[in-house]
Amino acid sequence: VWRCCIVSLVLDFKPSNLFCLSVLWEEGNSNNGNKWTTLEHKGPLFPPEYEPLPNNVSFFYNGNPVKLTLPAEEVATFYAKMLDHEYTTKSSFQENFFTDWREEMSVEEREQIKKLSKCDFTHINKYFLDKSEEKKAMTKEQKQVLKEENNKLTEEYGFCELDGHREKIGNFRVEPPGLFRGRGEHPKMGKLKKRIQPEEITINCSKGSNIPVAPKGHRWRKVQHDNTVTWLASWVENVQGNFKYVMLNPSSKLKGEKDWQKYEVARKLKLKVETIRRLYREDWKNREMKTRQRGVALYFIDKLALRAGNEKEESETADTVGCCSLRVEHITLHQEKGGQEFMVEFDFLGKDSIRYYNEVPVEGRVFKNLKLFMENKEPEDDLFDRINTTYLNKHLNQSMPGLTAKVFRTFNASTTLQEQLNKLTTGQSTSEKLLSYNRANRAVAILCNHQRAAPKTFEKSMQNLQDKVAQKQQQLDVARKELKDAKKEHKRGGTERTRKLVEKKEAVVKRLEEQLKKLQLQMTDREENKVIALGTSKLNYLDPRISVAWCRKFNVPIEKIYNKTQRDKFAWAIDMTEEDFQF
Repeated sequence: VWRCCIVSLVLDFKPSNLFCLSVLWEEGNSNNGNKWTTLEHKGPLFPPEYEPLPNNVSFFYNGNPVKLTLPAEEVATFYAKMLDHEYTTKSSFQENFFTDWREEMSVEEREQIKKLSKCDFTHINKYFLDKSEEKKAMTKEQKQVLKEENNKLTEEYGFCELDGHREKIGNFRVEPPGLFRGRGEHPKMGKLKKRIQPEEITINCSKGSNIPVAPKGHRWRKVQHDNTVTWLASWVENVQGNFKYVMLNPSSKLKGEKDWQKYEVARKLKLKVETIRRLYREDWKNREMKTRQRGVALYFIDKLALRAGNEKEESETADTVGCCSLRVEHITLHQEKGGQEFMVEFDFLGKDSIRYYNEVPVEGRVFKNLKLFMENKEPEDDLFDRINTTYLNKHLNQSMPGLTAKVFRTFNASTTLQEQLNKLTTGQSTSEKLLSYNRANRAVAILCNHQRAAPKTFEKSMQNLQDKVAQKQQQLDVARKELKDAKKEHKRGGTERTRKLVEKKEAVVKRLEEQLKKLQLQMTDREENKVIALGTSKLNYLDPRISVAWCRKFNVPIEKIYNKTQRDKFAWAIDMTEEDFQF
């Protein structure tokens, strides 16, 4: 850590950098992989137990009311709450839910309830909608009481003692039971996320500390004292079998150090990237097929910012792939298309079941190698059948310590943002500059395939904006006419009164023009980012120092780019970055 600090400070020395880094890590430089010396906390906060429905709220089957057992009733409420959501219209969601729901039913209930199409959840749905409206209608005093109760829980469970310092915990609440949604067309959507019990949770704290007390009548699965990891509690969720962790807040010292190191490794890549590119181009002509595949895969990871991809158990998760797990069916070769030679058409499901579709021209030797890799293979066969992610990362680490395929993604995302900001930033007003920033961020999101479905409220919010624009245009037209009349009057017989009137009308016109332009920029920005998720790259792949430096250089408030939580997460970057920083 310190060696890395010294290199960075020599390359980019400023007194503020030294101060920030010394404060952040003077006590916490990790030796032998240890992350902390002492760690004490209260454990995770569990969701409240299920509260049964009142007697006047019924579930109906085939038109008749049915009194469900509590386990079955609780799961029924999960579905009822989602009746107005698009998920409940999808067949895979319905099938998965019904299968898991029947497992929670009694034998008698399973005998009676055999088809989801005959189930009526509307009364339960209305009950929860009414409760939601009651909550919205609460008085200010009632809301304040709830807020204070929540603050007390946060005060008790939301902080830990780490090496003698009070640190905020990120997600101290155990996720309540519900129905799994997933992203895209996830094959497990609708499955039951079961209630997590203390007996499933492993606690991590230091020896000699006060061990968290398990809820009454329960005990922890295990208590361990592992100071090589930064999580406080962990468990395995039942739908996909993934580990879940209670972690420190992103603003914590350890998280800040990890973030800084991540972006410094990506910055170091710029000193090596041309050599790495020359070497993987040489691999394209190697006599060994494995080396050729490695070269082409690295080309895709570098140029297209593809994820490396990981092997998965068949049928365990959605059929998502990355570069190394691409199959022959995922690409189509075109000798010529749209006036361009050597076109490759990609079409596959990436992370979170988001479709990746792209048509890109590639270099001739890459095209030739792809043809070779596809020879005598079936559509479901691996394109890169000689390599995997582990092999690829091991090779990259030999080129530069700490280098992995993911570092390429961070490097290319941050480089793209820096280049786009340098190229696109125009205009005098803050709104114009923010439009430029979002366009630069959008270029990164497109590169990284960070998509989203258009928000449900998109059309309504756009209509509201259009109405505001039309209203503002009318006000401007009236103001311009009044200015024109005032100028005529002043020209006929200029007096101090008419001069002041002209100045006043000019100020009104100028203000309305600025307001109209701001609304029009908002419309443009919202339309351009309709199906693009800007937040993912901003929080995970873009060196925050680029954005902080841009804000300082162009006098844009940092609050316009990062909200309060994000400013806490990137406090290290805000403290150490001057306006002349370049990634």
